[in-house]
Amino acid sequence: MTDQYYKEAQRRGQKSIRTCISEGLSPSLPALDGLLSPERILQGTDLGIMQVPAEWIIGTKSGSRSNVFAPNFMPIPDSASEFAQKWQRLCDAHLKEGIRDPIKAYEYLNRYYVEEGNKRASVLKFFDAPSIPAQVIRILPERDAQTEPYYEYLAFYAYSKVNFFELSRKGGYSALQQAMGKLPEEPWSVEERRRFSAAYYYFRKAYAECGGEKLRTTPGDALLSYLQVFGYASLCSSGAGEIRKNLSSMWEELTLQQEPSVIEIKTIPAEEKKPGLLSRVLPVNAAGILKAAFLYDGEPAHSGWVLGHELGRIHVQRVLEGKIQTAAYPNCMRDDPLTVIDKAVTDGNRLIFTTSPRLQNASLRSAIAHPDTVIMNCSLNQTHRYIRSYYARMYEAKFIIGAIAGSLTESGRLGYICDYPIFGQIAGINAFALGAQMTNPRAEVFLEWSSVKGQREAERELLEKGIHFISCQDTASLSSGKRSSFGLTYIQDDTRTLLAVPVWNWGVYYEKILRQFLNRTVQDEYQSSRKALNYYWGMSAGVVDIDYAASLPKSTRRLADVLKDSMIHEVCVPFRTPIYSQSGEQIGLEQGALCQEQIACMDYLVENVKGSIPQYTQLNSLAKATVDAAGVAPATESTSRSADCRKHENSDDFRY
Repeated sequence: MTDQYYKEAQRRGQKSIRTCISEGLSPSLPALDGLLSPERILQGTDLGIMQVPAEWIIGTKSGSRSNVFAPNFMPIPDSASEFAQKWQRLCDAHLKEGIRDPIKAYEYLNRYYVEEGNKRASVLKFFDAPSIPAQVIRILPERDAQTEPYYEYLAFYAYSKVNFFELSRKGGYSALQQAMGKLPEEPWSVEERRRFSAAYYYFRKAYAECGGEKLRTTPGDALLSYLQVFGYASLCSSGAGEIRKNLSSMWEELTLQQEPSVIEIKTIPAEEKKPGLLSRVLPVNAAGILKAAFLYDGEPAHSGWVLGHELGRIHVQRVLEGKIQTAAYPNCMRDDPLTVIDKAVTDGNRLIFTTSPRLQNASLRSAIAHPDTVIMNCSLNQTHRYIRSYYARMYEAKFIIGAIAGSLTESGRLGYICDYPIFGQIAGINAFALGAQMTNPRAEVFLEWSSVKGQREAERELLEKGIHFISCQDTASLSSGKRSSFGLTYIQDDTRTLLAVPVWNWGVYYEKILRQFLNRTVQDEYQSSRKALNYYWGMSAGVVDIDYAASLPKSTRRLADVLKDSMIHEVCVPFRTPIYSQSGEQIGLEQGALCQEQIACMDYLVENVKGSIPQYTQLNSLAKATVDAAGVAPATESTSRSADCRKHENSDDFRY
């Protein structure tokens, strides 16, 4: 019998060799000696004996053993050889009493190379053992951008002790902690590891049955995407059939995640089509009217951000009267936002705008559950295929306002108060700093965060540094009936002089996007693209503007008008390269410009910004709720929804 097992193993090995040759890959088993110098190998750390995933045992330590094993660790020598006899004896021992002696292996970049026990590993892999006991010596690689995911894994392993799960994308392990409802770096109990192991086993089985092995997306990455849609509790309580059903419903999302670039950014509205036949219009009711819902995370009376979207809704209801019917759903976070979106669908709305990043997860789940309903979430740099995101290039206005501030300051010291460290806001900070530097090469921008210290304290600290020109948040806060400072303001003692404010023209934005829905432009864009669509429009589309106060000097206004006209005609480029970060890194080539994808995912500060991006633990509870959905590093490096965050994220006192 063991002779037949050996011949089958040998057949698998030969097939593996042929496959590797046909695909242009090496037909030999990898050897650690060929990857690292002897000195590096001697620097390894003994981790003791542990169970290691059999699928991650991929090679031997010594190249001398590579000639007897195929790339899948199956044996090559003839069945009459001494090697084959030893392999068969181990096979017999495994069938009778099991192989108990651990192998000795080196771990490098989360893959294992066997020094002692190659035949044991081969036999156990032949019988599909999920894990193999091993005495492990870990060798750390040089830390750089390529190995950063591995170091994130090491940090994850330190508090989870889970070594059978792997994520490839930056920030993935922190996102897993968040998806499981755990605090940053919160240790896992033995019971939690067992529960996760069982859930992962059933997920991997369902993933393979759905065809996951044909995707480049790792099972770990697929699991994280699954959790972000359906939740960890749902995974743990679901049977294999329900997991397969859920996976099938989000399969397009998983296929997207395997691509190196998953986002397609639309920077300008597409040219308007001529009206087509009524039958080609987005699903409408019997009267031929499109019903569109606007979902808010607060009340227009309490939030300048929500008020702006509500005024946009009122505008489109007026200008598109007879073609659309809109409805507003305020305070979606007070209850389950998923329930509110489902109600909007039940009410007959076939186009739904969710106007806050906090509504992103609920939007994604609803979009998968209701594929005939189009859901758009107001956020940036989102990688989800099933929902579209839309945002305004506010950095264009910030660049011009920075140029205004730089031209007016005598000291060269400017202040900037930002609210949340999310995608789009970092670009605004950097654009302001570069605009100020253009008109004043000595300009320095001192950065404070209202989500860390509060608006008043942030402002006070800037004033104590002798800074009087301060750029505040992009929209007015209406809390307690009082408007806080926003836009560019000159503050001297108790006197505040407003100079210029950025303008979000949400009415123009919604009118353009709705017209494109009515003539099916956006639907056609979705069908022709295989990526996540982000609509990132700016001054050229009329969705971003600047209002000047009467106090702004006329000569400065003329400068701003020239820059604005150049921005509209895409002559003025805020992020002309090279740009230098705070660390001195050069970004971009000489006389070039950053593309919109680089701007959208910007998570660093330029050289003349004095300050830093806050860490997650420094943020207030409302900011954490936003960062959970759309935050940048390092704000997301330890992302987890704390109890304090969960308590406050249903408040309607949420603003941008």
